Order: sequence, then C-alpha cells, then structure tokens
Amino acid sequence: MRKLETIIFKTLMILSLSMIFGVLLYIVYVIFSAGLPSLSLEMIISTPKSGYYYGKEGGILNSIVGSLYLALGSIILAIIIGLPVALMLNIYSRKYKRFAAFYRFLLDLMWGIPSIVFGAFGFLIMVWLGMRSSLGGAIITVTAFILPIIIRAMDEVLKQVPGGLKEASFSLGAGNRITAFNIYVRQAFPGIITAILLSFGRAIGDAAAVLFTAGFTDSIPDSLDSPAATLPLAVYFQLSSPIPEVRQRAYAAAVILTFIILIISFSSRLLSRKFRKHQIKF
Repeated sequence: MRKLETIIFKTLMILSLSMIFGVLLYIVYVIFSAGLPSLSLEMIISTPKSGYYYGKEGGILNSIVGSLYLALGSIILAIIIGLPVALMLNIYSRKYKRFAAFYRFLLDLMWGIPSIVFGAFGFLIMVWLGMRSSLGGAIITVTAFILPIIIRAMDEVLKQVPGGLKEASFSLGAGNRITAFNIYVRQAFPGIITAILLSFGRAIGDAAAVLFTAGFTDSIPDSLDSPAATLPLAVYFQLSSPIPEVRQRAYAAAVILTFIILIISFSSRLLSRKFRKHQIKF
C-alpha cells in the first residue's frame, strides 16, 4: 500500500512539474515568436519619433531606461528600509516573539494586497501632496509594494542562521550591530542577494503599481519630478492599438522585459552559488 501511494504521489508531482514547466515554455514561445520579428537594434536604442504610435519609426529606449530607473530606485529604498527591519525581527526582537509574529503577520497581509491597490494609494497620496505623475512618485509606490516581499524573503533567510552564531558572537564581546551585519548578513548573504534580485524582478515587471503614478512620456526622464515610461506600460498601451505594427511592437517590448527578468532569475542563482562558499559550514 505504501509503495502504491509513493508511486501515485510521485507521478502527480512529475505531472505538476511538467505542467508548470510546459506553461512557462509556452508563454516564452508565444512572446518570443510574436515579438522577435519586430525587434530591432533601432527599437532598442531610439526613443519614439513622430508617428511612432501609428506604426512609423522610433523605439522604446525611453521605456527601457524608465523601467531600470524605477526598479533600481525602488530596490535601493527597499534595501535601506527592509534589511534593518529583517535584522530587527531576528536579533533585536527574539525576546519579544509575539511582537515579531504579529509584525510578520502584517507583512504577510501586505504581501497579499494587489499591486493596483498600492498604485491607487500612491496616487491618492500624490494628489494630497500636490504632486504630479512622476518617476519619484512611482519609485515610492513600487517601494511600498515590494517592501513586504523583500523583508519577508530576507527574514526567512535570516531565520535559517544558526542561533549558536549569535551566542558565540555575544560571548566574544560583540554587540547587536556587529552581530547583525558581520555575522548574520555574511552568513545569509546568498539568500539576501536572491531576495533582492527577485524583488527587482517584481519591481521592473509590474504595471498596476505605476499605472497612476509614473505617467508616460516619449522622452527619457532627467529628474525624479519627470514622468517616466516603463516597459509594462509600453506593452499595455501598444497592445490596445488598432494598428497591427504597433501591436507587434508591444510583443517586442514584452520580449525585452521577459529577457531582463530571465537574466535576473539566472543571476540570482549564480550569485547565490558564488557567495555560498563564504558561509560558515555546520
């Protein structure tokens, strides 16, 4: 009976894995087969020209640069805020387990909030402050969106650090700060890098959070107060066009976005392996 159960569940596991992998391959195939014919060097290195949205010349460099600005700005803010919070939950709050559990519960709730809600909230705050749609407003909104993700991802990694390291550090006279940054961060560094890169992928690929806050422009943003185009919004706006050439360019933009996210995913794996050798083995 146990052998039969093992065979059944192993078969279900293989079928589920094959289904997920097959769906991923199908999505990548559809996007690349539709977008690669329209993708060119001119499209990557040039901004939209007059008549671009009617199928004439131009490119999406404004959307590529805007997406990178937005993702880099939000991930830097998220690291500055999120890493100390994750360290607090694992070092400073170990004596207050109820507080840490409640805080993690709130972060899990925030993680489940749709990104469009963060976009609407960011838009209301910007209206209240008298701000216009801009790169800075979008960075703040996306930071709020990815903060629960990056904090909980770092938190789960830091929870895996053996408690004996903290005790050994304190026994040698080190304080909380040295223990946090010299012991915990070093030991959990591969997982922290993975959390950062995965959050970067979420930041660069989300359209709903920036729909109301980033605006859209055909030029490259030169300040935080300037509106910014992003690749997800470029895909969204161009797919709604009745002109076939413009819709094909939307798929080309989707190819670039997918390629960036695939690079981030593979980089997180490679960097995790590279930095894992610096961990203390037990």
